[in-house]
Amino acid sequence: MELGFDLERLNQDLIKVMIAFALALPIGWERGRGRYSVGFRTLPIVSVAACGFALVAGTDFPGNAEAQARVLQGVVTGIGFIGGGAIVKLRHNVKGLVTAASIWNAGAIGAAVGLGNLNIAVVLSIINLTSLVVLAYLNADGDDDESSQS
Repeated sequence: MELGFDLERLNQDLIKVMIAFALALPIGWERGRGRYSVGFRTLPIVSVAACGFALVAGTDFPGNAEAQARVLQGVVTGIGFIGGGAIVKLRHNVKGLVTAASIWNAGAIGAAVGLGNLNIAVVLSIINLTSLVVLAYLNADGDDDESSQS
């Protein structure tokens, strides 16, 4: 197996990873402000990691949609596990669902960037951030995160 080093490819990949980071950073910042915060850094790191996996899948399995789908399936499953850790049940309230969904969305942003779908990544980032900021004003209970009866 050849482990060649390609400076031009490195620059292209670095740009994609930085775009994934930048698109998830505002979402991470917003989610990091709450009482049940997953932390400011989590969402950008999830996005970067998903981007990295997508870049590897695209590079190592070019034209093999089945292999790329298996890699993305693993990424989606892993991110779901991380998001599940953000969900907390306190008596009759469930907290962290919006954060978990944002973690999953950060993974989708990263994967989209890694697969070359920058338009989708930008749209996902804008809609996620807009939902967090604008819809928070419509939240009747005033919590930092959502609350639902279970």
